[in-house]
Amino acid sequence: MPDLDPAEVSGTSDEAVTRATGQPWRAWMALLDAAGGREMNHKQLVAQLDAQGVGPWWRQQVAVAYENSRGLRARHEMPDGYQISRSRTMPVPIERLYDAWLNEEARRRWLPDADFTVRKATAPSSIRLSWADGSRIDVELNAKGPEKTTVRVQHDKLPDAAAAERMKAYWAAALENLAATIE
Repeated sequence: MPDLDPAEVSGTSDEAVTRATGQPWRAWMALLDAAGGREMNHKQLVAQLDAQGVGPWWRQQVAVAYENSRGLRARHEMPDGYQISRSRTMPVPIERLYDAWLNEEARRRWLPDADFTVRKATAPSSIRLSWADGSRIDVELNAKGPEKTTVRVQHDKLPDAAAAERMKAYWAAALENLAATIE
């Protein structure tokens, strides 16, 4: 299998990684290849990037992009299962979106078939959920102004790539439904 483009598999442009790390994708891929990256585990890749002075968040990004581009890790794969995220910005106050998640009557209008338990809720910015199948959902709300909020849904511990793709489509549709009922 040929190597994949790290910008494509990561969703992060060459310009963005260069701006953040001082090197373009091709330089990071070449450095990790030369260090024997194809035989390294994730921790070892991160240590190589740490030795190059890459910050913590970008170490993870570059290591995962390397693993994805070299066929060492499947798209959306994490050590404890698969993970996806979807986000959408809506022209409503943060409190209104928070209520749309926690108020059962409001939630049933846009997410009627959801089967989850709220583990923790911190008004008005985050909600942690346990899905019936044992997977986990983190909902983050970020006010972009008094009448504009971004909602980000991250769904973790999915069993396989097919489930990750299904849930990515599910959450895209759910956020579309939310926007239609709340805007």
